[in-house]
Amino acid sequence: MKAAYIHGYNPRENIRLQDQASTLVELLHSDTLYPAGSRVLEAGCGVGAQTVTLARNSPAALITSIDISTNSVEEAARNAAASGINNVRFQQADIFNLPFAPESFDHIFVCFVLEHLSQPMEALHLLKKALKTGGTITVIEGDHGSAYFHPDSEAAHQAIQCQVELQRRAGGNALIGRELYPLLCKAGYRSVRISPRMVYVDASKPELVDGFTRKTFTAMIEGIRNAALQAEMVEKDLFERGVRDLYRTAENDGVFCYTFFKAFGEKE
Repeated sequence: MKAAYIHGYNPRENIRLQDQASTLVELLHSDTLYPAGSRVLEAGCGVGAQTVTLARNSPAALITSIDISTNSVEEAARNAAASGINNVRFQQADIFNLPFAPESFDHIFVCFVLEHLSQPMEALHLLKKALKTGGTITVIEGDHGSAYFHPDSEAAHQAIQCQVELQRRAGGNALIGRELYPLLCKAGYRSVRISPRMVYVDASKPELVDGFTRKTFTAMIEGIRNAALQAEMVEKDLFERGVRDLYRTAENDGVFCYTFFKAFGEKE
């Protein structure tokens, strides 16, 4: 089932998701393409942060984007309309209770969703039922254990670990990127392959310094401050030092690295 979304549904988080999506378009989606006429299911579209890129990369595909949150679906539809997207149909739906007939889709796209599910294996099984024989699934997830940086900081690592632990307590898994291969294999997909996508950021890449180090990753950790303190996971001064140290990696002599994992599989 769906775990709690620990980052919350609020304007600040919507902006962070949009920043993340726009910053990582080339890294994550340069090879996300579907043939004309393909029926594609985007499972867990959220506010449509990935939907616009998905639709623009495959303008002749027929995309259905679903999310369990009605508010998110409405926001996604507004974002798509503002971007001139017209090949996407939005629908409120639950991955664990899909309103589609078996084998309805040629392709399925899942991005930053499994990490928030308490039963990701079950989700992959159910999605496979909606996929045509010979169809493909694409899954993209991050892995917070892959974050490393200069200057190094134990306080920053502890702040990141608070996010990992909060997500675990909510039923999710912030380290799921490393598990995609066994998950898809156990769910019965064939020809599974994994493509690691590292974000490497230094001062020579100002768009990533701002868009990823500051506005995506550090903003995410900063956003769980109250939850981490209320859960008594960490002392206030230590957490705040950790956030400051993450921002410190965005300065001229700083370096930040993080790895996403993009998985591909087929239905037999």
